[in-house]
Amino acid sequence: MKIEMPLPNVLKWLSLIVFFFLSACATIDDQSLLEADSLSFEVEENTAYLSGVLDSDLVSDLTDFLAEHPNVTDLVLVDVPGSTDQQATMDSARLIRRLGLNTHIAPTGYVLSGGVDLFLGGVERTIGAGAGVGIHAWSDGTRVNASSANVADPIHATYVNFYLEMGVPERFYWFSLTAAPADRVYFLSPEEVYDLQLATQ
Repeated sequence: MKIEMPLPNVLKWLSLIVFFFLSACATIDDQSLLEADSLSFEVEENTAYLSGVLDSDLVSDLTDFLAEHPNVTDLVLVDVPGSTDQQATMDSARLIRRLGLNTHIAPTGYVLSGGVDLFLGGVERTIGAGAGVGIHAWSDGTRVNASSANVADPIHATYVNFYLEMGVPERFYWFSLTAAPADRVYFLSPEEVYDLQLATQ
């Protein structure tokens, strides 16, 4: 399947992508998410292109959208800078999986943080050439974060069980905690993407 990124988004995000890839780690914060575009969908035949921040309305937005476009079989994530609601993101990934949809990251597009979790919902998952996949340790926006949680804290099981459910090995979760702190992003190499089984082909 050939996946092309809608042209209006290419120039808009090109400078941001270039900036991110100047370093293996890039900075991200809550304010940048608040200032980013809200979620939007574009449809071309059986493919839906998704861009923007994933928020607490994601499950209902995705449900409504797919009800209006029952022919959609593939979701292409174009530019997803993260999520403001991790539970909604996980529930949406589960919805994608239940509906048997495939997910793709657009060539030269990117998914960061919770965007990666949404991507994992796909039955078949592919990543376009030049796309960025950014991960980091989680934080709830307060003093509670991955580094402050005891290794036996049940919160870890919530994430681990989600990744196992998505067919991704547990080691991906522990790797993400050490790859970058919550206010930075680590971009996975193609070798790491496949070693961690994020893509299915």
